[in-house]
Amino acid sequence: MIMAGWNAAKQSRRKANAADERLFDRELENLPPALRWREWMLRVEAVIFASAEPVSRETLARVVGKDCSIDLLIADLREELSSRPYELVSVAGGWQHRTRPRFAETIRASSAPTRGGAAALSEFEAMVLMAVGYFQPVTRSELSKVFGREVSRDTIGALRGAGFIASGPRSPTPGAPYTYVTTAHFLSVFGMETLRDLPDIEALEDAGLLSRNEMAAALFAEASDDAHDDVA
Repeated sequence: MIMAGWNAAKQSRRKANAADERLFDRELENLPPALRWREWMLRVEAVIFASAEPVSRETLARVVGKDCSIDLLIADLREELSSRPYELVSVAGGWQHRTRPRFAETIRASSAPTRGGAAALSEFEAMVLMAVGYFQPVTRSELSKVFGREVSRDTIGALRGAGFIASGPRSPTPGAPYTYVTTAHFLSVFGMETLRDLPDIEALEDAGLLSRNEMAAALFAEASDDAHDDVA
């Protein structure tokens, strides 16, 4: 009986959503081309402004005509915002409103509460996050070997709680421990569209902040230990 009631409610919601879909006019064929384009621009800007996360192309396509170019709309919006203290940026596979960097000091001085601020990380947590970014998918044990000290479950928990990392595929090493990978939220907070936007790792190596050689040596040592244990 309960299951039947749940299915009926689900079907009712689907019918309501379908009705909303039919009522919402995406094409705006009754408007002249210039006004139609302007309305599409306003719709796209409204959706991006209201969203707490970057808005994907697929989401924006739901509120404009099927033949409308999202890229051209975004280009026009960016031009319109060129004199404003905020802009549209491409991050994490979508678009988001961001305050222009030159106003960061002004906002800090105002002490006004801001939307979507990044969680405060300790220096070590930030270093672990950076290592996950470059070496993902990576296990907690591998991270510990990179830093020469234990990366605790609390550190991983803090990064997960802040939405910066998530569980990746199981490692093929004995015990099949979880690996960790960065999230779309990580890209959004740090203003990156994809992981290809990470700073050049060679520059970080030159600055002594990260070492691919140490990481490779650590992973090789772990693989050798596992092979030795299998033989034994």
